[in-house]
Amino acid sequence: MEKKKLAIVGSGLLAEIVVDAWLNGLLPDYRIIGLYSRTEENTQKLADKANQSGADNTCSSCLSLQELLDLKPDYIVESASPAAMKELALPALQNGSSIVSLSIGAFADEAFYEEVKEAARRNNVRVHLVSGAIGGFDVLRTLSLMGDCEVSIATEKGPNSLKGTAVYDEALQAEKREVFVGNAKEAIALFPTKVNVAVAASLASVGPMDMKVSVISSPGFVGDDHRIEIKSDQIHAVVDVYSKTAEIAGWSVVNTLRNITSPIVF
Repeated sequence: MEKKKLAIVGSGLLAEIVVDAWLNGLLPDYRIIGLYSRTEENTQKLADKANQSGADNTCSSCLSLQELLDLKPDYIVESASPAAMKELALPALQNGSSIVSLSIGAFADEAFYEEVKEAARRNNVRVHLVSGAIGGFDVLRTLSLMGDCEVSIATEKGPNSLKGTAVYDEALQAEKREVFVGNAKEAIALFPTKVNVAVAASLASVGPMDMKVSVISSPGFVGDDHRIEIKSDQIHAVVDVYSKTAEIAGWSVVNTLRNITSPIVF
């Protein structure tokens, strides 16, 4: 089988996890052909890492998104930001590239969501929304098909992770507080890069407007804890995932890429 051509947008930890997984033989059905991010130095370092693997592979460090698209990748991993996803999505799909996206918060914009869906259908490609730091997409989607249900997500974070947002103040360093209550669309508007999981869970179930979201700040808390609860007249399910670092998000991309080419899919 001819290997799929894979490109990556983003050059941080999550992109590096995908490159390392490929170097370690966990993505044997792919060739990494190009990388692009706004940080040219990091992009070059990661491309150099891929090119030093000893494998029969050439990975380009691209200076623009168009340069990356010109490589005609079969799949593009987006590991940058919702803003990057909005910039990337339509040109990539029109280019004939499928996308594996971590920045699911971009899809809280209903108009963008519909544009992407139509572009993917029209160009016979797909957008894969990975589970990232949560799980239970299968349960969420199944129960939402069965009928009416209520879905909520409560996220616990340390106060330092909220610095730079409108909800942060120094008092959070000493007191536990619920700093946000609302729906997933409101949450992603307030925390553009911090609650992608809420939008992901909402898209798998009741939608961003109907997904109940709360964010709790706890002094000294390390990592993130996401507790998703779904209730219907037949089912009550809870998915609670604690992660010390963001690494699980990168590995969820690796799992998705493996599923794409696997004869047996989990």
